[in-house]
Amino acid sequence: MKEKLSSKKLSMSHRKWRQGIAPRSSPGIAIENSFYEPSERATEIVSSKSDTNPQQFSVAPTQSTREPRAYVRGYTLPPAHADWLNRSLKLALIFLVLTASSASAQPARSTPSTIETSALNTEITDFFAKEMSAHLNEIKSYNPAPDKVFNAGTTGEYTWGSFMNSVGAYAALTGKRKLGERDLAHEVGQIGLLEYRLKGTRFSQLYGVLALRYFGADLNTNPVWQSLDEAQRAQWRQWLDVSAFYDPKTLQVINLPENYLGVAARIASVSYQLGLLKDRALVDGVITRAARPFTNAGIYSDDAPPTGRFDRYSNEYARFVWEAAEAADRKDILDTVRPSLKEQMRLWWDLVLPDGYGYAWGRSMGVVSYMDTMEIVGFLALHPEFRPAPLDQLASAYYQAWRWLRHDYNDKTHVLSVFAFGRGNYAYITREREWQQTISFIGKGALAHSRFMEGLTRERLSTFRAEIARPDVARFVFFRHGDRPAGVWLVRQGPLYFTLPITTGTKPGAADYLPAPHGLPGFANPVEQVYASMVPFIELADGRVIVATDGADEIEPGADGRSLRVVWRRWALVGGKAGQLVDPHLSSEVVWHLDGATLTRDETLIASEATLVRRWWVTVPTTAERSGSLSAGAQRWDSLHSRESSLAVAANADWPLEISLIATGDSALGRGARAPLPLHLIYESRDLRLAPNQKAHWRLTMKVAAAGLRPGLGRIFPNSSTKMDRMQTARP
Repeated sequence: MKEKLSSKKLSMSHRKWRQGIAPRSSPGIAIENSFYEPSERATEIVSSKSDTNPQQFSVAPTQSTREPRAYVRGYTLPPAHADWLNRSLKLALIFLVLTASSASAQPARSTPSTIETSALNTEITDFFAKEMSAHLNEIKSYNPAPDKVFNAGTTGEYTWGSFMNSVGAYAALTGKRKLGERDLAHEVGQIGLLEYRLKGTRFSQLYGVLALRYFGADLNTNPVWQSLDEAQRAQWRQWLDVSAFYDPKTLQVINLPENYLGVAARIASVSYQLGLLKDRALVDGVITRAARPFTNAGIYSDDAPPTGRFDRYSNEYARFVWEAAEAADRKDILDTVRPSLKEQMRLWWDLVLPDGYGYAWGRSMGVVSYMDTMEIVGFLALHPEFRPAPLDQLASAYYQAWRWLRHDYNDKTHVLSVFAFGRGNYAYITREREWQQTISFIGKGALAHSRFMEGLTRERLSTFRAEIARPDVARFVFFRHGDRPAGVWLVRQGPLYFTLPITTGTKPGAADYLPAPHGLPGFANPVEQVYASMVPFIELADGRVIVATDGADEIEPGADGRSLRVVWRRWALVGGKAGQLVDPHLSSEVVWHLDGATLTRDETLIASEATLVRRWWVTVPTTAERSGSLSAGAQRWDSLHSRESSLAVAANADWPLEISLIATGDSALGRGARAPLPLHLIYESRDLRLAPNQKAHWRLTMKVAAAGLRPGLGRIFPNSSTKMDRMQTARP
């Protein structure tokens, strides 16, 4: 083995240490260059200033920069069929990577083992009372309305509708008409007039009609309605007109995702229930149209038909259609939606994480997924027929979600930490909607808590476990079959748990929707980034970049649920439209496999004609704050450590792999839905020639250790010839 230290000057004074090993040609692939010029991604990396001792590196603190920046070790692995580790050394390697020093473990936050229902009720209602009072006191006028409340923007869409929903839900939860000196019904009436002036639609309309209903279904005695004069009532009616975004002639929402049909159905049904809407045909039409995905035994709803986008909105949509049908007394629709809700609630229960986080893939994640859990448990408290588990077990998920949200809430600034360092949001969650995100928590939480407590009281549950009972799961759920099937692999096996969706994203290559193990401890994707997050991107000779996603051509779950085989012959085109597929005369067969705490991803590429791959790359974005690496023979293992877990990662392929590690800083790549992503492990190769009808294979292996475990890389084999490297990073 020969080592090279490349001191070639790169842009921005970048330097990279490489270990070069002459590649051996395999039948399926040829390499044009033994050593690679620095990749575009590598040029984002800053190396250590020390050239005299390239074996030691440290990562720069991430607070001081807004661009990805790191000190890095990068080198090239040989093809996988080069001299390999013997069995005993491989077993020792696994032990080395995942053995931890208990002295360095982070102490977990203390949690009582049993929760008293009455104490939790007091805690939550007191919190809502204190914060609602604080927010109301910050608002001196609705005409004009403030641009900021507690320095959080209020000019984004749905903001004031969300606030009026919070006021109404709080009033319903507590039975109070006043909070301090503020008349809550009067507040709702005035906020509705504000939304009328702002021409608010969709969720603002829904929150408005729900806020009105909280004060009574009879408008003759409803204090909100009675606080308005005739001109103001006319403005309310005009504002709540569902035709602002729903066309009753075409039975379609106007330039919106399909989930807004559920919003339209609820607005129409509650408006009819209150007597604001007289057109029963319109109500029946929108509810029937909204229920269409569940007819003919349909279970899941495609949020962007026919592309096949399945995510958290399918569950929310089914609940919305159910509640619309309940309000309109459409028993036929209830019967239609009932099978869907039963299956969707079972799916949700199987993917809930230990901290109460629900759907781990897709858009509108982060705080929204925790709010989902509270809302879903509240719904299930009132609808026992859909429960996937007893209410006392569901209560544990409710508590954990509440606990996370309460911890995320900043008592000094009075907002959720949605824009904290390392937290990512979809583009539509702007700074102008920061207050809306916070106040939605109070509104959704107050309604969920009212329902939750009603269920607990009715069933006389005075205590429940704090920790969620999460039995092992290993199964695949199909969202749809046919020409382009979609679904999700659900895995929960001790410390190893994740959800792996095969679905279409908002755009090709969006990391939030890639077929990767979302929720795997230590791994997370950067929010709304087109990024090779555990799924390779392939740049072809003509410059097109393709990725195996947006459904699949074949999905074959293992009979025991512990493996999954997926085939792509038609690929998503990065930069193209969602669901738009291309045939590059290249197939990918991916086999995921579970073995204890180890997860492997084997991928085989077969080209039907000679194919040049200009660039192949894949990343492992992590929540890790520290990392270490170990080289045993030809194989490198990287171990990545956070407060919650340790993740060991290794890759080998039929071609050399260039490996690098970047620290993301306060860049888009460093922002996860729930936590920062300080370190990304990157594998890449260039100028690969795939021979016709020959297999080219690579493997990614990941092993998870439980919370608190950290490798001691230098202590297991102090006298062996195994070469060990260390990398460390400051906490972001």
